[in-house]
Amino acid sequence: MTTIKEGEHGITRWLKSSSGFTFAFYTSALAFLTYACIFSVRKTFGAGIYSDFTFLGGDYKIWMVISQAVGYMISKFIGIKVVSESGSDNRGRGIFMALTFSMFAWLGFGLVPPPYNLVFMFLNGLPLGMVWGLMFGYLEGRKFTEVLGASLSVSFIFASGFAKTVATFVMVDWGITEMWMPFVSSLIFYVPMLLFLWLLDKIPPPSEEDERLRTKRLPMMGKDRVKFALTFAPGLVLLVLTYMMLTIFRDLRDNFAADIWVELGYGGQPSIFTATELPVTIVVLVVIGSLMVIKNNYTAMMINHLIVLFGMILVGVGTFAFEREWIGAPAWMILVGMGLYFGYIQFNSIFFDRIIAAFKYVSTVGFLIYLADSVGYVGSLSVLLYKSFGKSGMSWLNFFMSTGYVISTLGSGLIILSLFYFRKKFRLWEAIFR
Repeated sequence: MTTIKEGEHGITRWLKSSSGFTFAFYTSALAFLTYACIFSVRKTFGAGIYSDFTFLGGDYKIWMVISQAVGYMISKFIGIKVVSESGSDNRGRGIFMALTFSMFAWLGFGLVPPPYNLVFMFLNGLPLGMVWGLMFGYLEGRKFTEVLGASLSVSFIFASGFAKTVATFVMVDWGITEMWMPFVSSLIFYVPMLLFLWLLDKIPPPSEEDERLRTKRLPMMGKDRVKFALTFAPGLVLLVLTYMMLTIFRDLRDNFAADIWVELGYGGQPSIFTATELPVTIVVLVVIGSLMVIKNNYTAMMINHLIVLFGMILVGVGTFAFEREWIGAPAWMILVGMGLYFGYIQFNSIFFDRIIAAFKYVSTVGFLIYLADSVGYVGSLSVLLYKSFGKSGMSWLNFFMSTGYVISTLGSGLIILSLFYFRKKFRLWEAIFR
């Protein structure tokens, strides 16, 4: 039963009285559009090559990625506390402040000459790391969380390609330099982002039915986080390491897609980014969104594991097929994209949500996502530094392919171990608490 309160905004009242389909469609669309704009503000710079600049004898773009990643990583560690303890009252305000700060950082990046503008890459990433958790707070703990979470998550698959398409257009057709391109491109996304965020902020909190089906969600203080981590320690270690593998591969694919496409002979074709990301977006959204039909949370948790495993295998198989010239470059990027995001999307949305629901553990997904994310970005940054200073002579294409094989092998082993752990843990849990 949904209670309509006096004084609520008209949109909130309408959503409370609307059908489940209307609510899911409205919220999914807004989640997708809002984060697509947010992600674009962060990632438009990836369309540039920045080959005219160097720093400390190294590729300038690598230093840009590192600077932003350090800020983003620090933000993830801060988010373990901030997002876990955050309530619903200040989500929209927090997202707005983070995005506005990042926009001013891009302005500083364009105004200040290299290499001094690297500090603005750091400042751009510093607040953005907490936006995802605040966004997902609108969606978790609902009977439609699979659809809502998948819509939010696939937005950055689509946005990754679309943002680079817009950014390339800005440089090629408008004649904007690489240094000013991130700010100009981000301005295009900033205004619609504000509108979408305002509309999203009007959705009502989870209903009584949502709480019955998916367990009540509450902020987690320090002692709550420690207790949860100790209760599921072995499984969390396996899942966090699995997610670290996915984060490493995803960041390589996203940050250096332009470099990889140049090596593959597709440089100067802005449409290639969207053309390869759109089918990935659609397939991943359909597969993950369809999991909402599974009412049993334990069953869904096990299937989540199997989908991640399939994705890990697909990365390796797709790369092997491309290396043997059985498939072309666009098909390869689509396959590894699907394999990657079958796992990465789940960890950022429904995987932890189903674990909480299966064990009926009153908590919040934000803590688990940020625990995994903070470690994931440590791994991503470490690999980036290794490539920059240990394998600097290796092309991005070859490094990306080699990493794909490693991720596929290690990731598959980790997720299999996690599956067996949570299977055994659930049986013991049921025996004790049923």
